[in-house]
Amino acid sequence: MAVITPNAERIPDLLEKYRQTGDINVRNEIVLLNLELVRAIACSMRGVYTGYADTDDIVNEGVIALMAAIEGYDAQRGVKFETYAGIKIKGAIIDYMRRLDRVPRTLRRLSKQLDENFARLNSELGRAPTNAELAKSMDMTEQQLSRLMANTAGMITLSFEELLYEDNFDSGFASGDDTADKQLFEREKKQVIADAVAALAEKERLVVTMYYYERLKYSEIAKVMGVTQSRVCQIHSRAMLVLKNKLEEYIKG
Repeated sequence: MAVITPNAERIPDLLEKYRQTGDINVRNEIVLLNLELVRAIACSMRGVYTGYADTDDIVNEGVIALMAAIEGYDAQRGVKFETYAGIKIKGAIIDYMRRLDRVPRTLRRLSKQLDENFARLNSELGRAPTNAELAKSMDMTEQQLSRLMANTAGMITLSFEELLYEDNFDSGFASGDDTADKQLFEREKKQVIADAVAALAEKERLVVTMYYYERLKYSEIAKVMGVTQSRVCQIHSRAMLVLKNKLEEYIKG
């Protein structure tokens, strides 16, 4: 879902004015005009940090990244400021979560194992594995797997977000041709994700749609679907594993 920034038409002129003058008041005005962008990104990534960090802390990290984006932005590279800043903000949130590292080591190991087993089975079977197949590969019961997927929802989502934004965005600005290639890659990547979402099982697609597009919390999604919040986390985790695999296949060619 696109974020409509109030008075967005003023931002290019303000950026150029700041580039010429370095006036902190101008920079602060740009920050204020883009606060909704920061909040929207923080909201869209809440599943990554809920339980590990406060929303205010995440927004603060986003604002710091926004100010860095203002300093580093170059309009001549042909990329909208909102696009450039958005990727910088998301990257900063991911880095912040990495630094926190509050997840128990055992849970982190199991999350990695779950990710790896899903990818291996997906490759071997030529399709996404069922929960029964995945549980067997993990030497677990399906009930144990469901608990694991619920408990690692944040880590699995973070892993997907990392894959989305792991490229150094500045590397795509070396030249006009590189910028065009980067923009084409980003468009194709979005289409891969859109196609993968469309191909999800109905409940998985519904959860992803409500989470990313309607920006509902897990608890709100649970009420809409008439299930427990834990069940929503399980469904979301599986959807993220499927989407991450599709995206990895595209990136690796």
